[in-house]
Amino acid sequence: MKVVWGILAGIAAVAVVSASTAVYTVSEVEQAIITQFGKPVGAPVTTSGLKLKLPFIQEVNRIDRRVLEWDGNPSDMPTKDKLYISVDLFARWKITDPLQYFLRLRDERSAQSRLDDILGSETRNAVAKHELIEIIRTTRGRTPLRDSLLTDEELAQDIGSLVPIHKGRALVEQEIFQAAAEKVRVFGIALLDIRFKRINYNESVRPKIYDRMVSERRQIAERFLSEGNGEAARIRGNRVRDLNKIQSEAYREVEEIRGVADAAAADIYARAYNTTAQAVEFYEFTRTMQAYKDIISTGTTLVLSTDSDLFKFLEGMHSSASNASDHPPDLNVELLNKATTRMR
Repeated sequence: MKVVWGILAGIAAVAVVSASTAVYTVSEVEQAIITQFGKPVGAPVTTSGLKLKLPFIQEVNRIDRRVLEWDGNPSDMPTKDKLYISVDLFARWKITDPLQYFLRLRDERSAQSRLDDILGSETRNAVAKHELIEIIRTTRGRTPLRDSLLTDEELAQDIGSLVPIHKGRALVEQEIFQAAAEKVRVFGIALLDIRFKRINYNESVRPKIYDRMVSERRQIAERFLSEGNGEAARIRGNRVRDLNKIQSEAYREVEEIRGVADAAAADIYARAYNTTAQAVEFYEFTRTMQAYKDIISTGTTLVLSTDSDLFKFLEGMHSSASNASDHPPDLNVELLNKATTRMR
């Protein structure tokens, strides 16, 4: 009896194990390939739920049906204008033919390795066919912002002009996507999207690029500085010219006023001293005395002609001095003596 129960228990255990290995589940994010002795049998299982297979001799190979990520490593590559840049790319892909995928790649690690080769190669080809500006910019037909204070000459020099873009980064990405999608389709993979994550200059050429940028900006700054110095010199020249003009006009006006005043004074003097002969003689005498005061000082030596107007009063003073005891001094001699005393 015990033997019978043992046999029944063994049969039950084998049945339980067989049932457990014959039943499997597929989730909503998976699809499965059933292999028998390592070879796929039947159609891929793409629906979720409880499934059956032959126990022990068949194996379930689960394949992800979600959108998967590929994130490549940054790699250095040259552009068409011979600039080495470091390009970091990422993509999204999905397994659309699980049987083909299983036969060609088996697992996701192999798929990632194959994507590294294909996307890296196509990226290198696309970058080599385009200049750097086409890869880093997307907007075409851009208009640069210009300072409203720029003159027409400065605007004509086309300062700050932008390099024209014929394709742009979006179309370069599209080229890479179309070329790579054809090559990965044979592996049962659908490439969904591809984008540049980072584009940077290579470490070895980055200092040279920065130096060139600094040099270009310095040239622009020096040109602006020279133009500013020229404008400053022009303004200073205009200031000096205007100042000289103002001073000359003021001097001319002062001299005109002074001439008018002197003429008026002379007219007043003429009308005042031309009333009588004595007044004329007195005016002549006072003006000569004023001339003596301005000309003669201590230690002055005069060399005069005998017919000089200045000499006649000095000669009269000498004659008056010699005849002082015989004749009373006239008015002229007294004034001359007083003027001579005052000058001494």
